[in-house]
Amino acid sequence: MSIEVPSGPPTHPTFGPLAERVLSGGVPTRDEARAILEAPPEDLPGLLQAAYAVRSRRWGSAVKICVLQNARSGLCPEDCNYCSQSSVSTADIDTYQMMPRDQLIAGAKRAAAEGARRYCMVTSGRGPADRDIDHLCDTTREIKSEFPDMEICVSLGIMDEPKAQRLADAGVGWVNHNLNTSERFHSKICTTHTYADRVATILAAKKAGLNTCCGGIIGMGEENHDIIELGYALRELEVDSLPLNFLHPIDGTPLGDRATTGRGRALRALCLMRFLNPDADIRAAGGRERTLGEEQTLALYPANSIFVNGYLTTPGQANAEARSMVESLGFTLEDPIAVSA
Repeated sequence: MSIEVPSGPPTHPTFGPLAERVLSGGVPTRDEARAILEAPPEDLPGLLQAAYAVRSRRWGSAVKICVLQNARSGLCPEDCNYCSQSSVSTADIDTYQMMPRDQLIAGAKRAAAEGARRYCMVTSGRGPADRDIDHLCDTTREIKSEFPDMEICVSLGIMDEPKAQRLADAGVGWVNHNLNTSERFHSKICTTHTYADRVATILAAKKAGLNTCCGGIIGMGEENHDIIELGYALRELEVDSLPLNFLHPIDGTPLGDRATTGRGRALRALCLMRFLNPDADIRAAGGRERTLGEEQTLALYPANSIFVNGYLTTPGQANAEARSMVESLGFTLEDPIAVSA
C-alpha cells in the first residue's frame, strides 16, 4: 500500500466538511464514525488529510517522544488474552519484581538524554500495593528533582483515589489505564476484572487531579461497532492522552495466532479517535511498527505522539530511526527537556 496524503486544507467531499464541523465544536454521528471505519482505500488519503486538519489545531506539526519502562514484569494474576504477562500466557518473557529505584531513575536519565518528554513506569499485576505507591512516589520525586520538566506517567492497574492522590502529590502527572475495547467486547478478552473497574480507575485519577492516559487495542477480534463505542467512551471520559495500540500477536497468549490488523483499518481507527477526541494527545502506540510497516509515517497525520525503544515485552522502533521518520515528512519534534551537562 502506497498512500500520498494531499497537502493543504482538507478537500474530501465527506471528510473535509466533517473536519470543519469538528473544529467548530461538532461531534461526529455514529453513522459518520462508521463511514470513517468503512472508507474505501481510495478515500484514505483524503481522510488522513482531514484528520491532520483537526490534529494540527491543537498540536501543529509537533510529535511527542515517549519512553516506556517495564518496572515489574510478568507474574500477573489477570487473564487478559492479549498480554504476554498474564496468568493465561506461556510466552517466553523476562519476569522480575519491582525494579529498584536506581534502575528506574537510570531509565529516566536515558529517556531524557534521547529527547523523550514523557517517561512511563509500568507494573504488571491487578493493582498497586501501598509499598508500590511508596516506591514510585520516592522514585518520582527524585526524577523530578533532576528533570523538573519531565512528564511522569505510571501504569499500575486498578487503583483507587487515595493512591492516585499520593502519586499526584509526589509529582506524577499522568496515570495510564486503558479501556482496551468496548464494554460489550471486554468480557471476550478478560474475565478477572470488569470494564467498570477500568472506568473507575480513570475516574479516580481524574478526581485526584491527575491527567488521564487511556486508549485501546485494535485487532483482538472486535467489530467496527466496538471501535466506535470505544471512541465515544474515551470522549465521554475526556481523556487527556489516548494511546491506540494494534495487537502484536505473541506466541503463548490466547490471541497469539491472530492475524495482524490491516494497515488501512489501523489508520482509519486512528483517524476516528482524532475526530472524536480532537484535543487529546493521541499516541500511535504498541504494534504500530508491525502493523504499519513502511507506512508508519502516515500515523502522524491523526496522531501526535509515539513510543520509541520498544514496549513492555516486545521490541519497537529505535529512537534515532523514529526521529528520522518524524522529520522525513516535515513533522517536528517537541522540544526536549533540559538536561544538565
